Amino acid sequence: GGGDGDGDGDGGSSTTPPLATTAAAATAPPATTAAKPNVATAAATPPAMAPSSAPSYAPAMREVTVAIEGCLHGEVDVLYDTLMYIEKQRGVRPDFVLCCGDFQSIRDRDDLKSLAVPEKFKALGAFGDYYTGKKVAPYLTIFVSGNHEASNFLSEIFYGGWIAPNMYYLGAAGVVNVCGLRIAGLSGIYKSHDYNLGHFEQVPYNDKTKRSVYHVRELEAFRLTQLTGSIDIMMSHDWPAGIVHHGDGEKLFRVKKFLRKEVDTFGSVPGMRLLKLLRPRYYFCSHMHVKWHAVVRHDDDDGGGSG
Repeated sequence: GGGDGDGDGDGGSSTTPPLATTAAAATAPPATTAAKPNVATAAATPPAMAPSSAPSYAPAMREVTVAIEGCLHGEVDVLYDTLMYIEKQRGVRPDFVLCCGDFQSIRDRDDLKSLAVPEKFKALGAFGDYYTGKKVAPYLTIFVSGNHEASNFLSEIFYGGWIAPNMYYLGAAGVVNVCGLRIAGLSGIYKSHDYNLGHFEQVPYNDKTKRSVYHVRELEAFRLTQLTGSIDIMMSHDWPAGIVHHGDGEKLFRVKKFLRKEVDTFGSVPGMRLLKLLRPRYYFCSHMHVKWHAVVRHDDDDGGGSG
């Protein structure tokens, strides 16, 4: 994975209320890290799919296991094979899977025309088999979109929906209840020059619009600011702006050297606003292709509580 040609990189990060944990490409305590995805545990209920609507399950107090995937890049089979291997070896089965973007739900070669990547990275991937019904996802999978997507396909379900059996897109901005956990997501990446615009893009995209189509808009962030009540998990593709100051920056700079110079301009401004406003127990993101975590402490100036 790489940039989109206008300065976008690719990685991950996570958070909590008074004490917010931020983990890049995703680890947050309590958590069991295994192989490719991370497996995190929290309290709540079992899934029972309702194919015609968004995932929504009544809470029941029990331990819930959640697998967190960073950038998937179309490797759906690899993800599921890894999780099934973990399940076989450790007896740990995730109740559902969360993916933080670059899902790449490529159905056919026409979808590749909307994928903003260099030609050498264009590949069909495994999703087509799930879309046609040849395969069925063994785990409920919920995702936000990133900057490498079949944007033509996802724009058809802008407000979220099922893209295949057991695979649910949260939309440009959305929230669902699963196993008693409330999960919110913001798709795309932040670019200030497109933030205040509406979505003007239409198929077929040109080189400019195939990138602007996945840039976060103010309206989508505003919709999430209207949420009331607690949020257990928040997902986005890019990292909240300023999050580097809440973790081990030097450790991150050793892996991503360019961030040392960009630390004050790097990240999503609306992402950090939502983190501080909604105070999710955990915040997961990807985009940078590195595992890293931070802790955000909310004080009274942010609306109450301290940690």
